[in-house]
Amino acid sequence: MASTVLNLPFGSLYAFSVFLKPLEALLGLSRADLAFVFALASAGFGGGTLLASNLFGLASTTTLVLACAAAGTLGATVAATAGGLVQLAVGYGVLFGAGGGAAYLLTQQIVNLAVTRRQGLVNGYIVSLYPLGAMIAAPLFGRSIQGFGVRATLGGFAVVLAATGSIAAWLIAHSGVTLAAAAATIAPDAAERRRGVFWRLWVVFFLAASAGLMVLSQAAGIITAYGGATPLAVYGTTFIAGAVAVARVGGGWMVDWLAIPAVAAGAHAVALAGNLALTVWPGPAVSVVALALVGLGYGVISGVTAAAVAVYWRRALYGRMASRIYLAWCAAAIILPISAGYLFDLTRGYGSAILIAAGGNALGIVVALGLPHQRAAQADAALAHG
Repeated sequence: MASTVLNLPFGSLYAFSVFLKPLEALLGLSRADLAFVFALASAGFGGGTLLASNLFGLASTTTLVLACAAAGTLGATVAATAGGLVQLAVGYGVLFGAGGGAAYLLTQQIVNLAVTRRQGLVNGYIVSLYPLGAMIAAPLFGRSIQGFGVRATLGGFAVVLAATGSIAAWLIAHSGVTLAAAAATIAPDAAERRRGVFWRLWVVFFLAASAGLMVLSQAAGIITAYGGATPLAVYGTTFIAGAVAVARVGGGWMVDWLAIPAVAAGAHAVALAGNLALTVWPGPAVSVVALALVGLGYGVISGVTAAAVAVYWRRALYGRMASRIYLAWCAAAIILPISAGYLFDLTRGYGSAILIAAGGNALGIVVALGLPHQRAAQADAALAHG
């Protein structure tokens, strides 16, 4: 419950595309400028995950939850009062992004210490909270911006973050959970590092996230660029975020039953089909369906990645290893979304960015097929521990 309450509002990061046109008009920014803000929020997210993984056992779990909520609340407040790119980048990018990343990893580690069965399903559920939060936030943000303006919308969002963070802290305090078993002093031995597996999983996640985050950060803009009206862009973004949420749960659940390499390769193939469809049949309706397919592929990979960490490494190391793999998400959010925004400013279209994403998905299929099967990973773990 605490994980749900804390992560849902932070998941509105995936609804950032709703703010593109209002912020462009209000602050006189370009699409590339706003892509940079999203990329900075993603980098902040990665920094937050790394910081959180090193604070386990140094402060109470309740204190850590409150710190995450405070960072997010302050970030939204600073963004609401921004007069230009720098203040918006610091507020939304650094503070809000870091608070969300720390909250995300913190709750994942808590749940993975508590749950011993169906870890794939529960990890898929936890990572689904971000796109689910975006699915809820996108229409609410859209209506609020129309009725009250972008500043009031971000200010109200800051109030929501403060309230949900307080509720999550209260739930954590009453759960009695402790992170002592995952403290920074717990380190993997030489056999547990599995560097080859780590880097292959990192690359698979990076390639899927590159396409998926380009879609999630600029979905409304992409749909508009292909001829869609504003309502289609807003509700199309909601639909895409919902598809990602369902896919993340499904990706985690499938790891409980199917081979990790097969699921990961299939997910990249679905995303590749979406990118190719939009290239061959450009149009507003096709753009929504195609972007949803890209989101489905990315969502499944997200669920698979979260579940695979629990398969390939022991539970006490979950936060440590996950925080490092999530740097792939940060790199993906910085590289392709910014490139897509820059290419849009040059060409007034997203065709080139879609083709780049398709190439990444094709490579992802090849790399994913080399991931270890769950049975092989379990056999290796048993051998390493005698």
